Amino acid sequence: MDPLFYALSYYRRRKFQKCTDICTDLLQKNPYDQAVWSLKMRAMTEEVWVDECDGEEEGLADVFMDDNSIAQVARPGTSLRTAAPPSSAQGMPSQAFRPTTQSGRPLSGVVRPGSQGGRPGTMDQILRTPRTAHTARPVSATSGRHVRLGTASMVPSTDGPFINLARLNLTKYATQQNVARALFDYIYYHENDIRHALDLAAQATQAEEFKDWWWKVQLGRCYFRLGLFRDAEKQFKSALQQNDNVSTYLLLGRVYIKLDQPMAALEVYKNGQDKFPGEVTLLTAIARIYEGLHDLPKAVKFYKDVLHFDATHVEAIACIGTNHFYTDQPEVALRFYRRLLQMGIYNCEIFNNLGLCCFYAQQYDMTLTCFERALSLATDQTVADVWYNLGHIALGIGDINLAYQCFRLSLVSNNDHGESYNNLGVLEYRRGNLETARAFFMTAASLAPHMFQPHYNHATLAHNTGDLQTSYIIVQKALNVFPEHVDSKELLKSLESHFHTL
Repeated sequence: MDPLFYALSYYRRRKFQKCTDICTDLLQKNPYDQAVWSLKMRAMTEEVWVDECDGEEEGLADVFMDDNSIAQVARPGTSLRTAAPPSSAQGMPSQAFRPTTQSGRPLSGVVRPGSQGGRPGTMDQILRTPRTAHTARPVSATSGRHVRLGTASMVPSTDGPFINLARLNLTKYATQQNVARALFDYIYYHENDIRHALDLAAQATQAEEFKDWWWKVQLGRCYFRLGLFRDAEKQFKSALQQNDNVSTYLLLGRVYIKLDQPMAALEVYKNGQDKFPGEVTLLTAIARIYEGLHDLPKAVKFYKDVLHFDATHVEAIACIGTNHFYTDQPEVALRFYRRLLQMGIYNCEIFNNLGLCCFYAQQYDMTLTCFERALSLATDQTVADVWYNLGHIALGIGDINLAYQCFRLSLVSNNDHGESYNNLGVLEYRRGNLETARAFFMTAASLAPHMFQPHYNHATLAHNTGDLQTSYIIVQKALNVFPEHVDSKELLKSLESHFHTL
């Protein structure tokens, strides 16, 4: 049987390495076989393909070195970077009960790019690359074999790359649409050479007389990767004028998110919803923006709309369950997490959440069993959170010594766990070890700058030990993080009245 048929079969079954091996053998016999050359390009591309419509991870360097913001002081509710948690009087859970992530966003049900992927201030967070995911999208392959002879640029060297981009005549391949698209994907995804990909996309767009929307989308993606967001915006808008496509709406929305214009991104997604009613990816993108703006009731509403069209959407189930847990409905949250467990999600996080829901729903017989299972499945990144939650369970049953040991074990697993430092400081304060407690609070505040508890606890400690000036400075930091905290307001009012009497 023709080996190319086997290669196509492996490609359709997503066995890309076997497909690549067969294509390599065929190219050694006939280096100019363009059909095999194209198939090998597609197989190698699919191995590293990343769905860019779903968002990308934003490293620490991107956050602090970004100069694309339009307004330095944005209006309330119009910026993802300066979105402040609203007061609990508006029917939303208070920040005192629903904590924020390390980047300051509300804690959601899933770990998404740019949310909790890594600890800030560490080198691995800066150097982490977004090219780490794969996709389960079904692929297609051509059924016929159209053999065309290529040129010497197709011939791979034995010890070099598959395609020598420096020798590649992009102008020639830009006019061959049956090869140009596969070649672009290979350059863009596999070689990660954005400038060559941009050159090919520009020449192919010109060869198609600017009538092919697909090439305009690829131009926009290249501009986005190069940081030219306004140019990317023009290309995506031009592509939408020629053809309405869900991925184009998602990519255009990402441009506005990168420019910190969530209102414009919402308008784009809602326009996409008018064209594609019930599209799950657009509904999820809208819910994520509302969650980033701390508008949790609207976020939950759209997550429920997602479940209306896709009852097995993991992110929607997890986020709704998280919202019920932090709005003092652990019994309802327990149903959502049990649903995830029934769907086959079997990891440390799901058992950790089940254990917390069981404890607060007063189903004590299952609490420790869930946490034991969570510890058995925990990785180096999650074991600290499990011990931290076990410490809260120990506090709930009144075992202070067990709680202290759990928080210490959390720090053994992750020495940058700010929440554990804060709770250890509270326990040391109760024991009368004031200097140790102060050190714990200062460490927690430096590791978790978006937590108001270490600042408030440190201010209370300074106030009780007579250091009123330090208490006044630190309580203001707590109110900057959480302006609606009643105890911090009362402490500040007490300090101000004391200073007025002096």
